[in-house]
Order: sequence, then structure tokens, then C-alpha cells
Amino acid sequence: MDTITVNLGDRSYPIFIGSGLLDGSDILKESTPAEQLLLVTNETISPLYLERVEAAFADRKPRSLILPDGEQYKTLEGFGRIIDELIEARFHRDACILALGGGVIGDLAGFAAASYQRGIDFVQLPTTLLAQVDSSVGGKTAVNHPQAKNMIGAFHQPIAVLADTNTLATLPPRELAAGLAEVIKYGLIQDLDFFCWLEEQLPALLGQDPEALRYAIRRCCEIKAEIVAQDEHEHGRRALLNFGHTFGHAIEALGGYGKWLHGEAVAIGMQMAADTSAALGLIDSADAERIGVLLEQAGLPTSASELAGDNILNRMRLDKKAGSHGMRVILLDRLGSAAVRPAPDDQVLRSAIGRHVTAGQ
Repeated sequence: MDTITVNLGDRSYPIFIGSGLLDGSDILKESTPAEQLLLVTNETISPLYLERVEAAFADRKPRSLILPDGEQYKTLEGFGRIIDELIEARFHRDACILALGGGVIGDLAGFAAASYQRGIDFVQLPTTLLAQVDSSVGGKTAVNHPQAKNMIGAFHQPIAVLADTNTLATLPPRELAAGLAEVIKYGLIQDLDFFCWLEEQLPALLGQDPEALRYAIRRCCEIKAEIVAQDEHEHGRRALLNFGHTFGHAIEALGGYGKWLHGEAVAIGMQMAADTSAALGLIDSADAERIGVLLEQAGLPTSASELAGDNILNRMRLDKKAGSHGMRVILLDRLGSAAVRPAPDDQVLRSAIGRHVTAGQ
């Protein structure tokens, strides 16, 4: 088992990465000291893992809430169902929520924990690759608005993250690929050696080689823990973690939060961001093509052909990272290094987006 610490002073917490962590391990129980527990999961995950987590806490008689599965359910209604459950059970301020699932469950449960009685503990039990490498770490919690993704939320750190790598064995290939999009992102924004390792080890990752997956998860969590410790509330460097996301979130919203998985939309967004970087002379066009090759080899899309470029651009302007001085985007200075920059003029963005859409062009 690997252990990584997110250093945030008295709110620091561990990330545990290993196999069998959900099977009644001492670490699971020791990481969750509260007596009142609410397990929040979804209809896909509950038949696979809910009983074993409930059994681990049988002496505390946890309550469980099973929500529908899908990004389209990451809404205020879903948030309200968790709050209703907490109130109905008369949970106190020293209670704890356990988020058992992927990024949607983690975001919903975390936002409910941030809001109930002005904040209670929660533990992340991520069961997808995307959640294990990214969304479960860092304390971003949110629900979607029909017009923009993650527009309603709060920063609220978990007290622990337990990434049980055994859960990845039940991931459909599409979900595994979606998680690899975020893995590739970490190499692109900060670690060229890791990006090169991914190019070499992609077949092992797609084949779910345990050691390759464990290393990838650990390296991503190390990078994210370092960045979050430096910039918890995204006033500066943490924005680099959104590489490809300004484009990708627009694509997700236009697809109704159901057509593309988050990682798929981010993959398209990273390709658009790479092409924007190349158009501005920040990277070579060969580097942008190299990124596209790796994304496609991972089974990820690099285009949203049926969308209109202007619609994507208009949705990007609603992105929560936009400030009083206009929209910002994360672009590459080179492979393994990114920076937050003011968005270039619309002509540059339209051109980069237009290479990956056909409708309305």
C-alpha cells in the first residue's frame, strides 16, 4: 500500500492506495472514527461494493443511500436527497459521510458534507480510475447547472481517501479510458517523464496491469497533493489542473451531461487546448499531434464532430474560471509544463475548436 499526505496544516489527510482497502481493512475503520455514518453510492456500484463496506461498519449500523448513476444526476435534486437523509436520521455535526463511487458520487456527497450543519466530515472511497487519480483528492465538491458544469459547490476537504485498486477490475473499458484522460493530463501539465512513461506503458494500463495502474495512480496523486497544498482554493497554480477542462466542460454541458463521460470531454478539450497552444507558437504542431496520438491510443475521442464551434465557445464564456478580465485558459508552454493565460482572440479559438467539430463550420 502507498500513502500520500495532502499537507494542509490541521486539515491534512492521507491518501491510501492499495488492494482490498474496502474489505473491512483496519485502515478503512480507523480513517472513519464517527459513530453516525451515511454511505452514499449509486445503482451501479451498490451491488458490487456496498455490502462489504456496510459489513466493515456493522457495529455502527450505518445508513445507506443509493442514488441514480450518471453525470446528469449531479444536481441540486441529488444533493437534496442526501440532505434529506441526514436530517431524517437526525445526524449530528460529528457524523461522517462515506462517498462510495466515482466522481459524481464524490462531488455530491462532498457538497452535502460541506453544507450540512455548515460542514461535517466525509471520506472518499473512489471506485473509478478517474476518481482515484483526480476528483477524490483536493476538496472540490459541486453540482452542475444546466448551463454550466460544477457551477454550484464548495471547497471541503475529505478526512481521508482510500483508493482500492481492486475496484478497477469491474470498470468497463470506456470508464477506464475516461480515467486515463486525467492521467495523461498530469503528464502534460507537470511531468514530461511521466508522459513518456505513459506512451510506453499504455498497453499495460489498458490491460489493467496492477503495478502499472498503481504507479499511475500514485504519481497523479503525488502531483495533485503537491499542487493542492500550495493553492487549495485555486487562486493560482491549482488552475493548471483544469487543462482541457474549459473546453471539455462546455462540451459536456452541450451534450446534456450524458453524451460524453467527463474524461472523454476532457480528452477532446485537451486536444483543443494543445492545438491552441500550437497556434500561438507555444508548442510545435508535432507535439500537439503527439498528444492526439496518445489520446486516441487510449481509446479516447479527440473530436465532437456534431457540435458547433461557436456553441462551444459561447459555453466556455460561462466557465467558472472566467474573471472580471475575461476568460482564462490553460495552455502548454511545452510538454510537461502548462500555464494559465488570458484566452486568445476568438479567431484563434474558433480555429482550434473547428479542427475537431463539423457542425456550424
